[in-house]
Amino acid sequence: MALMASAAGAQERDQPVPDATEAYPPRVFPDRVILTYAGDPAHTQAVTWRTDGTVANAQGQVARADHGPQFESQARSVPAATVPLVTTASDARCHSVVFEELEPRTRYLYRVGDGAHWSEWAAFQTAAIGPEPFRFLYLGDAQNSINSHWSRVIRAAFACAPDARFIVHAGDLVDRGTDDSNWGEWFQAAGWINAMIPSLPSPGNHEYVEKSREEIGRDSSPSITGHWRAQFALPQNGPKGLEETAYFVDYQGARIISLNSNEGLEKQADWLHEILGRNPNRWTIITFHHPIYSSAKERDNAQIRQLWQPIFDKYHVDLVLQGHDHTYARTGLQTTAAGDSSSSAANPGSGTVYVNSVAGPKQYVLDRKPEQKRTAEETQLFQVVSIEGDTLRLEARTALGELYDAFTLKKRPGLANELIEQGPGTPERHPQIPAE
Repeated sequence: MALMASAAGAQERDQPVPDATEAYPPRVFPDRVILTYAGDPAHTQAVTWRTDGTVANAQGQVARADHGPQFESQARSVPAATVPLVTTASDARCHSVVFEELEPRTRYLYRVGDGAHWSEWAAFQTAAIGPEPFRFLYLGDAQNSINSHWSRVIRAAFACAPDARFIVHAGDLVDRGTDDSNWGEWFQAAGWINAMIPSLPSPGNHEYVEKSREEIGRDSSPSITGHWRAQFALPQNGPKGLEETAYFVDYQGARIISLNSNEGLEKQADWLHEILGRNPNRWTIITFHHPIYSSAKERDNAQIRQLWQPIFDKYHVDLVLQGHDHTYARTGLQTTAAGDSSSSAANPGSGTVYVNSVAGPKQYVLDRKPEQKRTAEETQLFQVVSIEGDTLRLEARTALGELYDAFTLKKRPGLANELIEQGPGTPERHPQIPAE
């Protein structure tokens, strides 16, 4: 088995991290352990973690899982790539390793450390080479009161789908992306789930640096927080300059594309034509932060809709997963209206299903629109997406685990997808709207 270290990203392109509190100080023992994908999920697995600045021999170990402790004698080590994460409060290091030449559809155990200070052994499973049934989780914004309120949602999601192969995070994982204490809260809330189920995060606007007017005058280009590439080892197959913020992963017959809706929209539009035009997978799912169809009042992402939705239509994207609007809203099969890329129309038997969702406690007032098939306010949700052959099913569940919305998409040879509504038939949740 060959193992290769992978840099956590182009740290020099990122912004330095400003003041942070000591609420979550780094130690010599690993923390913030998180699985991601940086390559083929059937043969590789990436892991990133944090320590204090004294650690000089960071490494990962991996072995095939076994019924007893004897697996440890078969573990192999690989040195980690290390980048600094320096704040005025602490001098931390982020380390990342990519385990390579793994066997498909196989369970492994791994740990990270420096040879003397180790994490616990945790498990992951590689993907199958070809199409096979699987499930994954999709979470909207966590953002605020993460440890106190979002933690129960990700735990409920895990309890509902413990076999989920990965978790899609549709941006705004935290409220202040440059504040290390926000990230400490996010990692603590997710806990060992991050170390067991790989994450596919998309950057939201709150993962970007807030600039003063003076700073904007010097440089108006958006800058992602230094935490992003340091903490997440992600595919570098996106457009130049947007590596690890726009990327795709092929998983058992599905292409999962994560876009960056904060910058480089036209560059990503060109890239989408390229990766969708040569997509060999049966299913195509795209995720990003700012929604095509805004569901909160006084919000509209017209530029994103005009640039990207016609591309989604052209290549028959099946499902789009978004956040940002702190409400729940799900469309039917939706396409760009003929001759007008600033508006859209329901086109029976064709189109894409668009979902906006929120996992955290921050909630907005819903803006009712004709394309919405199921909506909610003041409701924290998680989604389970299941794919098996020609069928894709999405279930939206509340923080209590109760089914709130569900539908199935069915592939039909030579025809557009069939959308089958399967919701529970319960009233929509709109506690902010007074009864008429």
